[in-house]
Amino acid sequence: MEKWVLLRKGADFEAIGKKYHISPRLACLIRNRDIVGDDAIDQYLNGTLADLKDGMLMKDMSKAVDILREKIAEGCKIRIIGDYDIDGVNATYILMEGLERLGAKVDSDIPDRIADGYGLSMELVERAYQEGADTIVTCDNGIAASREIAYGKSLGMTVIVTDHHEIPYEETEGKKRYHLPPADAVIDPKQKDCDYPFSGLCGATIAYKLIEALGEAMGRDEEDFDDLIENVAIATVGDVMDLEGENRILVREGLQMLGRTSNLGLKALMECTGIDRRRVNACHIGFVLGPCLNASGRLDTAKRALNLLRSKSEKEAALLAGDLKALNDSRKDLTEVAVEQAKELVETTSLSKDRVLVIYLAGCHESLAGIVAGRIRECYHRPTFVLTDAEEGVKGSGRSIETYHMYEELSRCKELLTRYGGHKMAAGFSLESCNVEKFRRMLNECCTLTEEEMQEKVVIDMELPFSCVTEEFIEELSLLEPFGKGNAKPVFAARNVELLGARILGKNRSVLKLRVRDGRGVSIDALCFRDAENFLACVKERYGQKAEEELLTGRGRDIRMSLTYYPDLNEYQGQMTPQIVITHYQ
Repeated sequence: MEKWVLLRKGADFEAIGKKYHISPRLACLIRNRDIVGDDAIDQYLNGTLADLKDGMLMKDMSKAVDILREKIAEGCKIRIIGDYDIDGVNATYILMEGLERLGAKVDSDIPDRIADGYGLSMELVERAYQEGADTIVTCDNGIAASREIAYGKSLGMTVIVTDHHEIPYEETEGKKRYHLPPADAVIDPKQKDCDYPFSGLCGATIAYKLIEALGEAMGRDEEDFDDLIENVAIATVGDVMDLEGENRILVREGLQMLGRTSNLGLKALMECTGIDRRRVNACHIGFVLGPCLNASGRLDTAKRALNLLRSKSEKEAALLAGDLKALNDSRKDLTEVAVEQAKELVETTSLSKDRVLVIYLAGCHESLAGIVAGRIRECYHRPTFVLTDAEEGVKGSGRSIETYHMYEELSRCKELLTRYGGHKMAAGFSLESCNVEKFRRMLNECCTLTEEEMQEKVVIDMELPFSCVTEEFIEELSLLEPFGKGNAKPVFAARNVELLGARILGKNRSVLKLRVRDGRGVSIDALCFRDAENFLACVKERYGQKAEEELLTGRGRDIRMSLTYYPDLNEYQGQMTPQIVITHYQ
């Protein structure tokens, strides 16, 4: 059962509104996001690239810059080794593009999800060495690859790590002892002695900071690399980083650049998926572009996504974009099958009693484990690990809830794991098949989550009568964008809303369009993109089958619900009409 919570954070909203030329209502929404004080409010509303911190503040950044300047001058071959997800691919692209523009001799390698596994492997290091690479630069990986980096060093190679994942540690008597890889430079803002003031960056942002710092050291203008910020934005949203501080600025600026991008691959992918470039937003990255870029690393090779970003002709870009869209369509079908299998296991076995879900789907494609874990977490609001058979043993991927630190909990089970890594909200790992049940048991025995912590909370910003849902207010809400993790869309609520009529839309009959009226007698159109059948089932359960039938014929009477919603504009034949999108109901 959801718990609805109405925020009540105080401030002088009239004064804030006057100072920043916004409505008191918008000032209240900003305060609800814990944006407090003049500097914070000004940066939230007006932050620009000039407000970003200097990448040279990062530990080992100056070391990495000095090394790369020397390697470029000497004509040494540099190999970028990224990861196979959206962050790793964009980080690889940023480093390759940036280093090429600075005159480096550079190429790249990305691990195969199944053959190589996550991150830097012995084989990748050996391959780089055999192919004449003098220097390896990792991106979005490497922080946990001590053994592999030590091997590279033993071959005489130079290794630079750029990563954003948690630093591996051992805990003894409540004290953590951190282990850094023996690289020539380690750039990861999560290092405890790193002076960079914001640690919530994705791997692509750290790659961009390196290129920016290197370019400046080599006398290049910052503007020479500005176009790479669109890739930073894609990676930040796609890797589900908190959209606060620098991330918010980078995504907002990157989205504007994406709308006028000259990157042939990104243009082709937006055209192929039906995205209007003039209106591209964070949701398009999260739900359309991101899944397509990720699909290549899941079902084929992430090198296809990198090739798309580096396309040199419109023909090549269109072909690769079509391939990625087809791969993603296939991924969706496979995901639905796996999600249904996982739900059945949760609801028909002893898993239903577990606070931490460990679901073993032997036949599931290992690349889908994270997606399935995310879907199951949404369904049951519990930390979820999905495990699948791999070439060696079992691989797993986890997705968490806010009250459960996934990486730390995995660390408690490290004796059962052959490999693991991640952060608070997501993690990946490997283990022997004989340890699956022990792993499930240990996670649940160690779990301290209470019933309240596992209860999904719907946080409501304010109650808002439908009369306030105007075109002007909806336009003002755009000042809060981009929306995503860490900067959620505002949630408005209306009590005792009367349902006047409804009809089912969509090829899968999953969308409900309603006419609703609030307690002040104001009517408005409403859309419900959540399962239409469930919505109607709630009506039927509370008011009976006849009431449901009358509602669907536009003759609803005395059918009332409380709703949470977000205001929206419906554009039809050039006319803009306010409407609402229902997010929750009871």
